[in-house]
Amino acid sequence: MNIFIDYHNVIAVIIAYLIGSVPSAVWIGKIFYKTDVRELGSGNAGATNTTRVLGAKAGIPVFIIDGFKGFLAVQLAFSFRGVIVYDETLTNFQIILAAAAVIGHVFPIFAGFKGGKGIATLFGIMIALFPFTWLISLGVFLIVFFIFRYVSLSSVVTAILFPIVAIVIFKTKMPSLIIFSILVAVFVPFTHKKNIIRLLNGEESRFTFKKKKL
Repeated sequence: MNIFIDYHNVIAVIIAYLIGSVPSAVWIGKIFYKTDVRELGSGNAGATNTTRVLGAKAGIPVFIIDGFKGFLAVQLAFSFRGVIVYDETLTNFQIILAAAAVIGHVFPIFAGFKGGKGIATLFGIMIALFPFTWLISLGVFLIVFFIFRYVSLSSVVTAILFPIVAIVIFKTKMPSLIIFSILVAVFVPFTHKKNIIRLLNGEESRFTFKKKKL
């Protein structure tokens, strides 16, 4: 059965996109700080730039909300379990919902289609789809971060190693999950092209929880 035949599933994908489109960094910045984080720092509407520009009190909630967006989008599939079978078809549908949420985060309809890079949202998705793999991925991220203090480098390294952790260590065999993990390893470096160039040129800013002076 094609999962898109039932209109309920199409609605679920639209809802997942709308969930991903919630621009937490933009809204928190504008409502509580009268600041659009997209106009300062790296210009990215994500937790890292929010922390740099507005401080951890703003950045942490943004990270939590953005992560929850990805997790919630995946869970939408269970609300439609009456129209799909609880097997690989369900997982495939969850991945489609996850992709919709990431697209929503990167191109949010509620913020002029100018959003973030989707890292926190992907993290929430990893928790939902890979219950144990994400723990090692988090460990990799933290190790790289505390050694080098670059969020971009930590994100890229974690993403590249993610399919290795999923496939080699946790023996993930479902084709759709394998493909998804590989896409993560490609997507994250792609969205961090400018960061990678700055890293190679020694121009990337190290992360600090102290906000910059506006």
